[in-house]
Amino acid sequence: MSELLKSIDARTKLAGTNKLEILLFTLGVNSATGRRETFGINVFKVREVMRTPPITAAPEMPPSVEGMVSLRGALVPVVDLARYAGVNTETPRSIMIVTEYAGHTQGFLVEGVDTILRLDWSQMRVPPEMLMAEMGGLVTAVTELQDGRLVMMMDVEKVLSETTSYDEEIVYRSIKPLNNQSLTVFFADDSVVARKQIQRTLEAMRVKYIEAINGRDAWKELEKIAGYAQASGQQVTDFVSLVLTDIEMPEMDGYILTKKIKSDPRFAGVPVIMHSSLSGMSNQHLGKSVGVDEYVPKFEPQKLSEVLTRLLTGGERLSISEQKQ
Repeated sequence: MSELLKSIDARTKLAGTNKLEILLFTLGVNSATGRRETFGINVFKVREVMRTPPITAAPEMPPSVEGMVSLRGALVPVVDLARYAGVNTETPRSIMIVTEYAGHTQGFLVEGVDTILRLDWSQMRVPPEMLMAEMGGLVTAVTELQDGRLVMMMDVEKVLSETTSYDEEIVYRSIKPLNNQSLTVFFADDSVVARKQIQRTLEAMRVKYIEAINGRDAWKELEKIAGYAQASGQQVTDFVSLVLTDIEMPEMDGYILTKKIKSDPRFAGVPVIMHSSLSGMSNQHLGKSVGVDEYVPKFEPQKLSEVLTRLLTGGERLSISEQKQ
C-alpha cells in the first residue's frame, strides 16, 4: 500500500489542468442492499494507507469516532466511515486511510482500497438530488468507471466539520461587520458544509453574496454578469466585488475557473481568493501561478473574514510568505 501512494508529491503537476487523481475505496457490503459501493477521495488529501493500528477509545466523542491512534507521536482521531455514512455492514474495516487537509490529520476506517484513478474534473458530475438526500450531502460528485461501477466522491470536509467540536457561535460573533451594501462576494464550492460556513461568515460581515456549486456553474453565471455589465455600460466590479473559489469541484476546478477570470479583461480589478482544505504550500504556489490573489484555508471563518475585509476595503495583498506567517 505504501507503493500505491509513494508518488503523491509528484502529482501536484496535475493542478491547473482540470485533472485529479482519486483513491478508490470500499466500506463493505451494505446489509440493507447487498451491494458494495465504491467511494473516492482526492489523492492530494491522502497522507498514507495502513493496516489499522490499535485504537484507544476516548470519552465524549461523536458516535462515528472510534477513538484515537498514535502516529509518530501525534494523536490522530479515527472515524469509522461506514458508521458515519449510515452503511450497515458486518464487513471488518481493517484498513485506515490517513488524511491531511484543512490543517488537520485524521484516520478513516475502510474495508479496503482499490487503486488510484486519474480523471478529468469534467468527468465528475454533480450527484442527483435523490442521492444527495439519501447520503445527507456526503457525496459531492459521481463518475462512472469503464467497468460500469459508479464512484462517489466523499465530502471529507463534511466529515471533519461534524467530527470536530468547537464553539461556532463564538467564532461567528467575533467577526466584525462591514455594513457595506454595495459589496457583493461571488463564491463557488461543491461542499454543502463549506457553503454554509461561507454564508455564515458573509452574513456576519453583512456582505451580500452570490453562490455556485462548482466552477462550471460559477463561470456561466459570471459570464452572464459580465455580459449584462457590458450591455448596460457598467463594470463587472459594479456587480461582483470579489470571487472566492474552492479548488476541488466537479466539472471545472478552481484553478481553471481562476485562469478564465484572470485571462478575461472584463474581470479586471476583481480579486480572486482561493479557499480550500488543500492547505499545503505547493497548492498555494499553484494558485498563485494561475493568478490567485490570496489563499485562505477552510474552517477558519475569522481568518477568512479578515482577508475578505482587507481586500474588499482596498487593503494591501500579501505574498505567499506573508500569508504563511
